[in-house]
Parts: sequence; structure tokens; C-alpha cells
Amino acid sequence: MLKSRVITAIILLVLFLSALFLLPTVAWTALVLVVVMQATTEWSNLAKLKDLPAKAYWVLTLLIMFALVWTDVNAGNVTMHLPFYGISALLWLLIVPTWMIAGWKVQNPWLMAVVGWAVIIPTGLAMLDLRAISPWLLLFIMGLVWVADSTAYFAGRKFGKRKLAPSISPGKTWEGVVGALLGVSCYVILVWSLNPNLSQAAMLPILLLAAWWWVGLAVIGDLFESAIKRQAGVKDSGALLPGHGGLLDRIDALTSTLPLAALAILLQHLR
Repeated sequence: MLKSRVITAIILLVLFLSALFLLPTVAWTALVLVVVMQATTEWSNLAKLKDLPAKAYWVLTLLIMFALVWTDVNAGNVTMHLPFYGISALLWLLIVPTWMIAGWKVQNPWLMAVVGWAVIIPTGLAMLDLRAISPWLLLFIMGLVWVADSTAYFAGRKFGKRKLAPSISPGKTWEGVVGALLGVSCYVILVWSLNPNLSQAAMLPILLLAAWWWVGLAVIGDLFESAIKRQAGVKDSGALLPGHGGLLDRIDALTSTLPLAALAILLQHLR
């Protein structure tokens, strides 16, 4: 299990880095659309949409993404994405924590489908917008989430005793969270020391605080997908990636972090 997980992760990383730095904008946009549509397929299964409703949901998601991409190409104004990032912020900072604390069980497939749009579409838009600003910026943010996920996984396996949310995801522990915080701290210090644009001493505490905040968001995204899978009665969102499950299993923490990063950065650029 661990071997296939590591091999898959290495292959995905090589393919992702190649796409991130080598693909032209049009090809990158097409790749993001593929990611969004695969995530939509997996979410529709979790929402228990079947047959014609599932196909309708898939087509509607594709039309929404095409409309947004078409508008970007013709208007060149990514501020139109801000409402989607605002919805994402509302979802992850208010609705999802309340959802998990209250233990809501949403049985209406179309209500779950709408939640899926709030999860998936802003993530796809953030992958486009952050890469347009700088591929290195997108890599830094995604790398932070990956480091948090990997260090939490290994720290939890080695030291995990205190359950983080046993009713949602019994495998996650507070020791894993501490491992994630230590891992991203080392990651941020390394990036800070190697990047002359960030090397001012005053930047390090700001970057560390932002990274720790992002770990919290990543944990929320991870736990939320676990809660949705538990509600659907499945272990993984799919079987696309050996050792990892479905695509949503691989990007769950990104859905709660990338859109909020894009929101913060775009608002900063508008000031």
C-alpha cells in the first residue's frame, strides 16, 4: 500500500511539474478542465446522483467552466472570479466547520451537487489564476499542502495516539497535525532562505503564521471530504490513483486552500 502510494505520488509530481512549467496557457487550461470534470464525476457519485441527473450535473459543470474560461479569454478580467472565491471562503470558514460540528447529514443529491460546485469550481479557477500570476506561486502553495499532508501522514503513523476527529476520520490524529505544522515550518524556512525576494527577516514570521493557518484550512478540507465519504458509505472517492483512491482524495486539502489563497492574492493586487 505504502509502496504504491509513493510510486503514484512520484509519477504525479513529475507530470505535474512538467505541465506547470512547460505547457502553454491553452494546454494548462485544458488540463485544469480535465481535473475539474474528473472531480465532478467523483463528487456526483458521493452525492448519489445517478444516470440522467449525474450526466446533467457533469454537463452543467462543464458549461459553467467553459463560460468562465471564455469570459477570461475575451474580457481578460479575473476579478470576475472573486465572487466564486468569496463563496469558497464562506463555505470553508463558516459552513463546513458548522456542518462538521453539528454532524449534518445532507440527503438531497442536488443540494450536495451545489456544495460540490462550491468545492470544485473555485479550485479549478484558482489553479488558472495562480499559475497566471506565477507558476512558482502555485507550486509554493500546493507544495505547502503536500508537505503538510505527507508529514501528517508519517507523523500520525509513527506517533499517532490522540484522535483528531474519530467520528469523521479515525485515522487522523493530533500528532499528525503537529507533524504537519513542523513540516510546513521547515518548508517555509527553506523557501524563505532560498528566495531573495522573501529573505528579509520580517517576512519569516508572516510566512510561518500564514503557513500554519493554511495547515488548518488543509485539515478542514481533508476532514470534510472524509465526512462526505462516510456519509456516502465509501472509503475512497474513486479508484483512479493506485494507493491514493480518487482524484478528490488527492486534492481534498487543495480545495480548501487554493481558492482562499487566490482570493487573498487577487484582493492584494487590487489594492
